[in-house]
Amino acid sequence: MTLAIIGGTGLTQISDLTIIGQKTLDTPFGAPSADYVFGKINGRQLVFLARHGNPHRIPPHKINYRANIWGLKQLGVTEIIAVAAVGGISSAMAPAHIAIPDQLIDYSYGREHTFFADDLEHVTHIDFTEPYSPDLRQRIIQAANDAGIAITANGTYGCTQGPRLETVAEIKRLAQDGCDLVGMTGMPEASLARELEMAYANISVVANWGAGIVAGEITMAEIERNLEIGMNKAIALLKATVLLS
Repeated sequence: MTLAIIGGTGLTQISDLTIIGQKTLDTPFGAPSADYVFGKINGRQLVFLARHGNPHRIPPHKINYRANIWGLKQLGVTEIIAVAAVGGISSAMAPAHIAIPDQLIDYSYGREHTFFADDLEHVTHIDFTEPYSPDLRQRIIQAANDAGIAITANGTYGCTQGPRLETVAEIKRLAQDGCDLVGMTGMPEASLARELEMAYANISVVANWGAGIVAGEITMAEIERNLEIGMNKAIALLKATVLLS
């Protein structure tokens, strides 16, 4: 069992990761976002990938999700924990809070979203009833409990196109659809992992309230301040989860 961590906005590297090597890969789908970094946390080996590149330069709608996931599969990865910065919609999802979503709704468009598109011997469908792998989710939740890290152990992630933030009306629509969180990178990452039969779970770090939840504009200063707090919690949670792997 080989674990990979995909880091999103605010997590281009992990300070406690002892780096033992890195690898540049080319894939049939082009170049991944960055080199794959091999390292150890608490003595456990894992692979780390910066989703937006390192430095952070690739916007959500331009990420080569297929190359990223294909490369992890080629490296022998069987489990992926994806860390993502999100906006909070439901009342429990306050800035700097952490959630482990169990459902998602995909509002993105125009992204290369499947490996099963061309030169097929037969049409291939995947079961996506539970988009996040239950066993991996439960391990993360257990690690949070063991480490005393406050989380919300469920929630629905709404994936929008980006890179702009949403309007007040769009957040209202997401809330009416049942979304608790809004992010820009949750799909097609999750479904691509399922297509290649890798376990996948998400750690969502709330960077800000969604538009209109509280009064005023959303500022980058606010997002960066909340992410600094939230990502420190996420790193502690990752370390605790690795111990259970």
